[in-house]
Amino acid sequence: MVDFPIRKTSLIVDEIRHDGGTPPPTARKRAAMMAVVRNPFAGAYHADLQPAMDDLKPLGLMMAERLVDALGGRDGIDSYGKGVIVGTEGELEHGALWHVPGGYAMREVLGGTKAIVPSSKKVAAPGAHIDIPIGHINAAYVRSHFDAMELGMADGPKPDELLLCLVMACGPRVHDRMGGLAAGEISAFDGLR
Repeated sequence: MVDFPIRKTSLIVDEIRHDGGTPPPTARKRAAMMAVVRNPFAGAYHADLQPAMDDLKPLGLMMAERLVDALGGRDGIDSYGKGVIVGTEGELEHGALWHVPGGYAMREVLGGTKAIVPSSKKVAAPGAHIDIPIGHINAAYVRSHFDAMELGMADGPKPDELLLCLVMACGPRVHDRMGGLAAGEISAFDGLR
């Protein structure tokens, strides 16, 4: 078992009331949960990283559950995304450790989602920010839900840390009007359309 001790967590909730046009009837909510953890693989090359994904699963579930609570429950949550910033003593592949624990935690907590969880990762110094892509939970082609949240922490990740991020949102972009597949028209339930 590999240990990823948590140094710090942060929870952010956005309520977007308008974007220059007429305010919608309901504010759009987006929430992000971040955790700064020690990177046990920093500073050296390790050939076998994959088993450590299991060790991050409890953290992924905790973060996903906190996001659902922050957004007032499962109802209405219809988009998600994930990402990680790897401290400078790590390598980009260390960020890939978050794919399964982050993505599948949100799938489990939200129940039955079909679309791939959009993701981003990079190696950077403390204070760096990352854009976390957001997409619809059941169909990747729902344009109205394409979005991103810029996340970061002033004091992380330190060189031997990972900054793990999960994002969930309710509803389309405020004033979306770029056409394409509407959320109410999802029919294939194959994760695409």
